[in-house]
Amino acid sequence: MYNMFYQVLTIVLPLITTPYLSRVLGAEAIGIYGYTLSIATYFILFGTLGVAMYGQREIAYVQDQKKKRSIVFWEILILKFCTMAISITIFYFSFCIHNQYRVYYCLLIIELVSQAIDISWFFQGLEEFKKTVIRNSIVKIVFCILIFVFIKSSDDLIKYVLIITLSNLLGNFSLWMYIPKYLEKVKLKEIKFLRHFKSVIALFIPQIAIQVYTILDKTMIGKIVVDKSEVGYYEQAQKIVKLLLTIVTSLGTVMVPRMATTFAKGDHEQIKRYMSNSFRFVFMLAFPIIFGIIIVANNFVPKFFGSGYDKVVPIMIIISPIILFIGASNVIGTQYLLPTKRQKEYTLSVVTGAIVNFCLNLLFIPRLLAFGAAITTVIAEFSVTAVQLFCIRKEMSVLEVLKLSWKTLIASIVMFVCIYWINFVHLNGFIILAIQMLVGAIVYGIMLLILKEELLKLILEKFKDRLKVVNLIYNMVWKRGENGES
Repeated sequence: MYNMFYQVLTIVLPLITTPYLSRVLGAEAIGIYGYTLSIATYFILFGTLGVAMYGQREIAYVQDQKKKRSIVFWEILILKFCTMAISITIFYFSFCIHNQYRVYYCLLIIELVSQAIDISWFFQGLEEFKKTVIRNSIVKIVFCILIFVFIKSSDDLIKYVLIITLSNLLGNFSLWMYIPKYLEKVKLKEIKFLRHFKSVIALFIPQIAIQVYTILDKTMIGKIVVDKSEVGYYEQAQKIVKLLLTIVTSLGTVMVPRMATTFAKGDHEQIKRYMSNSFRFVFMLAFPIIFGIIIVANNFVPKFFGSGYDKVVPIMIIISPIILFIGASNVIGTQYLLPTKRQKEYTLSVVTGAIVNFCLNLLFIPRLLAFGAAITTVIAEFSVTAVQLFCIRKEMSVLEVLKLSWKTLIASIVMFVCIYWINFVHLNGFIILAIQMLVGAIVYGIMLLILKEELLKLILEKFKDRLKVVNLIYNMVWKRGENGES
């Protein structure tokens, strides 16, 4: 619930700031930021070496042993400091001295430093999500306020980058005040940080592959296409889709340490139950979101981004299926393969996606520009999911996975049909959007109750003793059926 609250916040705040920034900064300035950030992200990737995922998992294995977790924390942190120092040095001499956008690259060094001191992986490994959520929420809210105070024109791109990087830096630094409570003193001779290097590298390879097909597309558009506005169109479309994706994948952050702990106990049956419910969670959210994007994109984009962003509409619709594919691969790869130490299969899947992405980008971007990158992204994400499904075929077949989805798919189709006709009502665009969201949510919820979706039953069971309305719905739908009543 903590993590879900934060994911909702990450959607609400950009819904406030993005329309303003789209109009004030413009597509070109947003494209420049997206391009320079994509370059800096490569150096963050090489500097962190996938430590976040590895550290979260390793802390989860020893979360109840204070001495061991203290040693593991310092070993992983020292290793990360060393690699980030090398990365920052190379980044500075490569981009911050002689470059067209050197002022932006210099500011992005702050972001690299921010990533170096980030220890949120430690608290996630302990399943202490409250602290990271509160920290991140405060940072997001402050960032939102500063945007409206200081960003007034397209000339304020420098201020915009500075606000983002400093907010992240202060947010990551704030977690350090909690550290003394969770650690004890360890002797220097007990710390052997190089012992983690081989395992970190094993996780680093798939991280490279993931970045190839999540960031390389923007870099390639920027390099191949002269008009940087194409990067801006693609950036804005991805921004909306990825924001909605954070809700679908919110369970993944919570499940990694839980899966790791369950795996350490050897309870494989419980792991499979966790996976089934995770798939249900993804399907329950992904299908209605995808159908919703298809319906509202044409009305939403001009109202949200303003004029000049017409290309965002088809790009957003094309790219929307990645919500389902990334959601499914998050369950298999992040929640299952990595915590159970099956990195080779995970690596195979994401490397496949990276190769598919790179090859198809070379083919499609010169011909279709940002549309080509969108098509390529969907195909690449599908290939990742397909490979991972093949890897777990003995634990859970494709047919088993599909059986978990049919109720939510039917409910989403009924919802789609109901809200489609609202587009033809002659009302203000924002009013139509609000009506579509409300009607869609009601229809979808009713359909899930009619079809008796199992995950919805589990959710209602959690709250039926606290809320009378929930208890009434639960008794009407499930209790009567259990008692043999119609």
